Amino acid sequence: MVSCKNTGKKNDSVQNSKSSLENSMQDSFPPVENRDPVTDYKPAFKNQTRAPGMKTTTDYKVEVLTSSLKSPWGIVSLDEKRFLITENKGNMRIVSADGKRSKPITGIPEVNSSGQGGLLGLTLDNDFENNQKVYWCFSEATEKGNLTAVAKGKLNEEKNKIEDVEVIFRAIPAYDGNLHYGGRVVMDKKGNLFVSTGEHSDIETRPQAQELNSALGKILYLTTSGKPVKGNPFENQENALPEIWSYGHRNVQGLAFHPETGDLWQSEFGPKGGDELNLIKSGKNYGWPVIGYGVEYSGEIIGEGITEKERMEQPVYYWDPVLSPSGITFYAGKNIPEWENNIFLGGLNGNHIARIKLENNKVVEEERLLKKEKQHFRGLMQGKDGNLYAITDEGKLYKLSPKK
Repeated sequence: MVSCKNTGKKNDSVQNSKSSLENSMQDSFPPVENRDPVTDYKPAFKNQTRAPGMKTTTDYKVEVLTSSLKSPWGIVSLDEKRFLITENKGNMRIVSADGKRSKPITGIPEVNSSGQGGLLGLTLDNDFENNQKVYWCFSEATEKGNLTAVAKGKLNEEKNKIEDVEVIFRAIPAYDGNLHYGGRVVMDKKGNLFVSTGEHSDIETRPQAQELNSALGKILYLTTSGKPVKGNPFENQENALPEIWSYGHRNVQGLAFHPETGDLWQSEFGPKGGDELNLIKSGKNYGWPVIGYGVEYSGEIIGEGITEKERMEQPVYYWDPVLSPSGITFYAGKNIPEWENNIFLGGLNGNHIARIKLENNKVVEEERLLKKEKQHFRGLMQGKDGNLYAITDEGKLYKLSPKK
């Protein structure tokens, strides 16, 4: 275990939280995580990490619809019988509910798939049924380096080509590196886009997560033309990009809206230890690389080795050791009622799907699903049929549905 410095101002509250957690666990399952933590950082509040465990009581089945995808990254439902899926090397495909794959959809701009780059997250227009518009993120190579780009296009009637393709936004500055692109995109009820970016990982680019003149390490709020949404928190601030919604992020690969509140939640990769689940609020600073619950892969502390600082947000939850959370989704279906309003996170190094139960925007319980599958879970989605679907780096598409 790495010995790390903390702020010291919450020792009493941490001790109280430990006592409360121990008492509550008498009537709950123990935490699902039983490995030793990487650090000795202490949570800021009860159940910020290692919350009590839970177990799904509904009898459900797990089906593999296909095992022949090529490093899938993003997934959306076209209808109850078809899914549109991105593959990392640059393809989009339609996969049917019986597992049949289409040929690659043409018209997609070239991606730089080196490192952690490639064809990334995607979303459909709210009026997709009428306009057939698709939005996606990808890593793009430019003369000045690599960057996260956002494009849009129209899926043709035959569903084999994206037409009228336009790159609507590029997250500057470009950088000669191939890590931490972020890469999720979701559309809100107003018809605008939230887009996540990473800070490219390297020591020299990390500080840009805190800089408002850089689009690295941010969540951006854009119109479908790639312009900043009117009323964004920094639109009138000098030397700040008006597209920025929140900042201080490391590498955000999960974005999802709560089905009842409409709040935006995200999953964020930490370094060694310290993966995060965050509730995103306009204009807020989420701390990276100034504060966090992880350490360098070498074991060295990051910065001052602190977990709290004034005017920096705490994660709702963190994992130590890591989950490596990628895609996330809320469950709002009726097929498995006990899952309603739970958030599901795809774990890469964790090799499972994390199910998180929330109450008043705090984590109260956690469960691990599909651990025995030993897959790297990249993307998650609730289908139009009310079932849960997951894609893995190994090329599988899973369906989770009740047996009855």
